[in-house]
Amino acid sequence: MKKLLVILLSGLLLLTGCQKQMSELDKIVEENNYIIVDVRTESEFETGHVKDAINIPVETIDPSVNLDKNKTIIVYCRSGRRSANAASMLKQYGYKVYDLGAYESITKFEKGA
Repeated sequence: MKKLLVILLSGLLLLTGCQKQMSELDKIVEENNYIIVDVRTESEFETGHVKDAINIPVETIDPSVNLDKNKTIIVYCRSGRRSANAASMLKQYGYKVYDLGAYESITKFEKGA
């Protein structure tokens, strides 16, 4: 009986621990209050991108970029370097930003053309 109780309590602790360790990205997706931005070139974007992403090449990001500041901006690129630069710039302009990094490593979102 003691063993069963210990096993049940351990399982319960594991379950509650897993819920507490929800990733930042999981929280953003769960809130469903985000915009996905592909910061690659237009030609790269046309070869395939995350479903519902918009294309804003990193070279065109400046203070006049007009995105909803009430939403988290999720950025990605080919290797992660441009998305890191874009994230840094967008943060300076007052946006909440999450950097997904490299397009090929994205598993959280559906991809398409």
